[in-house]
Amino acid sequence: MLALDSGQRFDLSREEEFFASLPPRPGVLLIELHSGGAQPHILRTADLRRAAERLLRTPEPGSQRLNLRDLAAQIRYRIIGSKLEQTLSFYQQAKQHAPERYRDLLRLRTPAVLKVNLRNDYPRCYVTRQIRADGGFYFGPFPSRRAAEAFSSAFLDLFKTRRCQIRIRRDPSFPGCIYSEMKMCLAPCFAGCTDREYDAEISSVVETLATCGRALTSRIEREREAASGALDYERAAALHKRLEKVSAALRGLPPLARRIEELDAVIVERAAEEKTVALFPVRAGRFAEPLFLDFGELVSQPRSVEAILRQALEPLGPPAGEPEGVDWRRHYGLAEAPPELAEHLSLLARWFYGIPREGEILFRAADWPYRRILGACRRVLGPPDASSPAPATS
Repeated sequence: MLALDSGQRFDLSREEEFFASLPPRPGVLLIELHSGGAQPHILRTADLRRAAERLLRTPEPGSQRLNLRDLAAQIRYRIIGSKLEQTLSFYQQAKQHAPERYRDLLRLRTPAVLKVNLRNDYPRCYVTRQIRADGGFYFGPFPSRRAAEAFSSAFLDLFKTRRCQIRIRRDPSFPGCIYSEMKMCLAPCFAGCTDREYDAEISSVVETLATCGRALTSRIEREREAASGALDYERAAALHKRLEKVSAALRGLPPLARRIEELDAVIVERAAEEKTVALFPVRAGRFAEPLFLDFGELVSQPRSVEAILRQALEPLGPPAGEPEGVDWRRHYGLAEAPPELAEHLSLLARWFYGIPREGEILFRAADWPYRRILGACRRVLGPPDASSPAPATS
């Protein structure tokens, strides 16, 4: 996907020419060794020439630094235009050449997400770092576990689902927990509700998360308008107060967090080549094949840039809808979780929550926002301005 597209042999007799030919630019560098069974040395660097000199020039007497001068056979490298491109290229090379330790090299850790275990008779919503194809509902990623727990605590106060980890037996003699005493849980543990009532409550939790809060706020607004129309001002005031509580809880929701299967976006970054933009599509939380647009050449193309974008992005398919007649638990349950899903989410969250963040990200709703993607390309290619606002998130 982001191959190392340049390289040359390391010849000790022509080392000055060798080092002079390397560009002093950021990139990913791979040094292949003479021994056929030895793993190549892979690194990210802000200066390809300086990194090669540090590893391949004659070491100073007594130096303890790593030196591959006597072992190197050839090098391969890629000049990059952004930190995201560098990270993705390094990830791919490390995964290919060091499959046993690439996670350690990149310090990959599954980001914190919210999970609703839909296979449980009485599901609960909780924070986890494990993503599995177990039919559960997954929502995220969050910048940290603390951020996920802070949001979930405020969010779950809007509902009456259980938060305990005990096995539910529906025993009327069970004393219950503090949440049931405060009327913040339907208390299925001592049969305080029917199965249908609890199922409706947990489905409301999942639907609210899946729509990033729109389903709940829209419903409360409709109920408030109906109460006002019926001159029931007391109920309308109570609904307005509840709407304010919902809005306050949703303010803690980061823009990146959403249902994993619906995490579709395009990241717009500057590429290494002049007048070129790199687009990194994200489909269901995983990075797809990047697209590089050279606006210097596109001027002479018979097709518009929007047509090129449509051809590249439309094969990813339309957003998933809810088929009629399918149980809501089956619809919202995660059916596929390959190993790269957690890895790509980790890389995506690292870029999105990084400070400062380069480039822009635009999320897909009913369709890809082609016009806004073109606007982001124009801004990314423009000269850097210290007074310009932070990168957009749409």
